[in-house]
Amino acid sequence: MTAAATDAFAAVRHPHVRALALARMSGVIGTQIINVAVGWQLYERTGSALSLGLVGLFELAPVLFLMIPAGNAADRFARRNIAMAAQSVMFLAAVGLMTVSWLKGPVELIYAMLMLVGAARAFSAPAVGTILPQLLKPDQFVNANAWLASAFQFASISGPAIGGLIIGFTGGATGAYSVAALGHLIFIVALSTLPAITPAKDHDRAREKRKFSDVFAGFGFVRRTPIFLAAITLDMFAVLLGGAVALLPIFAKDILQVGPEGLGWLRAAPAMGSLSMLLVVTRLKPMARPGFVLLGVVVGFGLATIGFGLSTNFFLSLFCLFLTGLFDSVSVIVRLTLEQVVTPDRLRGRVSAINYLFIGFSNEFGAFESGATAWMFGPIASVVGGGIGTIAVVIMVAVLWPALARIGPLHSLRPREETEAGRTR
Repeated sequence: MTAAATDAFAAVRHPHVRALALARMSGVIGTQIINVAVGWQLYERTGSALSLGLVGLFELAPVLFLMIPAGNAADRFARRNIAMAAQSVMFLAAVGLMTVSWLKGPVELIYAMLMLVGAARAFSAPAVGTILPQLLKPDQFVNANAWLASAFQFASISGPAIGGLIIGFTGGATGAYSVAALGHLIFIVALSTLPAITPAKDHDRAREKRKFSDVFAGFGFVRRTPIFLAAITLDMFAVLLGGAVALLPIFAKDILQVGPEGLGWLRAAPAMGSLSMLLVVTRLKPMARPGFVLLGVVVGFGLATIGFGLSTNFFLSLFCLFLTGLFDSVSVIVRLTLEQVVTPDRLRGRVSAINYLFIGFSNEFGAFESGATAWMFGPIASVVGGGIGTIAVVIMVAVLWPALARIGPLHSLRPREETEAGRTR
């Protein structure tokens, strides 16, 4: 076992990891504040569960169109530069939302700004998500991902709480959007301290003219790597069916009756659970059977979601959401590390874009699905049914891809191309 595997603080001693963590943390705070402010503002103005579901649909639409060019850009140009450009668009979207709120503009303009947010995230996700492997060795990935995810979850705790408090104190969303814009500005500054590294290229392919099929090479890689396909399929359908976050404004206002401040804490509760688990993971030895653990924690996520849907007590609801975050954090570490260790660098941008499409699709379309089912059947039936569906998906994945439960420690895996080359020697 390497020192990096046992030293809990190995990754954060690296200055570039610290800068990346600060960038992600400030950017996520901004994004979370926007999520809280948009949800509260739309429900206050429309009183419609469907309007909350449309938030996810409008954010998802640009991702579907931009995923392929975004992934290819991350494999051809310096990923830091792409991320900085994308976050500049996020900054402009936050300023736009602030202006619409201040001038009490039409709801349609809010959705237009959300499409801008979706476009920015389409390019930011594969770029930011593939910077880390350029900075560290494979046996440092799990520890670094745990710390980066901890920074992410800290931001996911503080962001909604800050957003809810600002809305409650000022009586509107304008101030919240201005703080969100500041968060994205800090992201840009922090990321500018990282080196602008051009992605590695396969030497034989570098001498060839770029083929049209190369644009879609990420899809071929995912199809040929069943354990990774299983992991992202599991995550996609679990979040698609089990996400209750989109309906939190309804639970906060109509069921739990806790106002915007309570909404902020409800939004923060999953991140509190995630952060708690992630701080534990940084001190643990590598998982011996990460695939088996992944299946188990997604079952836990589904059960906690059912508990939240049935709860009418604010503190019990907070605890159930805390558990969803706790289980989800383990899933995130396994999936991200699996992606990083099995994907060659020349394909990381395209594969990360596909991964983000799966996760973005599940998050954003899941928000639409939750809003639509809540509109038709009520919020409680929507959340409880989603939790049951999540558990059913785990059973399906375990049957279709039994190899997932048998994989060994993540740091022992290697990119598929290296493995195949070793077999032919």
